[in-house]
Amino acid sequence: MLDNVTRQRTEKILFPYPPAEETNWLDGEEPLDGPHRYRTVWISDLHMGTPSCNAEGLLEFLKTFRCDKLYIVGDFIDFWALRRSVHWRQSFNDVLQKLLRRARKGTQIVYIPGNHDEFVTNILGRYGNIRICENDLHDTADGRRLLVLHGHEFDGVIRHMKWLALLGDLGYHLLLFLNRYFNRLRARLGYDYWSLSAFVKGKVKNAVNFVSRFEKAVVKYARLHDAEGVVCGHIHTAAIKRFKDIEYYNTGDWVESHTALVEHYDGTIELVRWRRTAGASATRTHETPAPAEVMALAGL
Repeated sequence: MLDNVTRQRTEKILFPYPPAEETNWLDGEEPLDGPHRYRTVWISDLHMGTPSCNAEGLLEFLKTFRCDKLYIVGDFIDFWALRRSVHWRQSFNDVLQKLLRRARKGTQIVYIPGNHDEFVTNILGRYGNIRICENDLHDTADGRRLLVLHGHEFDGVIRHMKWLALLGDLGYHLLLFLNRYFNRLRARLGYDYWSLSAFVKGKVKNAVNFVSRFEKAVVKYARLHDAEGVVCGHIHTAAIKRFKDIEYYNTGDWVESHTALVEHYDGTIELVRWRRTAGASATRTHETPAPAEVMALAGL
């Protein structure tokens, strides 16, 4: 837990803006291809603080749309990784500043912490147009009620054997490390980005079974809360499915799949993918010291 002085200082610097009436969200930014207009956007599992985080891609994606509400559905900052080794790029600061600017200009941002950024639960509450909560209920434009949560609550390894989850996390990051060098070779040969780690996960029977059990558990929980659908992240597997009377939406991630969910103004929800090019890694920004407030939340 944070002491009161650290908590107050962190809140003041991370969330300095009061509620805003203006909605000039672009603040002088030039959109890449639009911009598109969405009622709601959901992103998750950015894992800032790791070499595999594609913050540069997210920054490009953020320039392509405007929205009334933006959900960050957990694992935004990877405090597990920061506690092992501090890796912080300028693009991570740029993402933080861009989201704060959107909030200042009127976008409602809802941040739901996951297991990798569970320390953020120490500062639950509302900060201007930013609200931090453990889960949320979202009403779509066509009248459906959706439960929004990260999803780690339904991961038995996370809940009962955290040491094993940490070990698995190390193995996963090793796979991502191999994935980066594999794709550098593909880029030199003129091929587009291809996720080796996602391919391995799709071929391992236990991983496939885990995803299936996870989806069913989340859907059951949504049904218990009288929701007509559920939006989650956690498993890095983007999807839109229907389980009888419940719609299941998974945001994917910004490590491998580079995906987001968007709600149009008629209530239709769509899965969108930012197309990473073979040379995208060349645009990565330089390393820089992590903000003191982020390190304080990590307990460092």
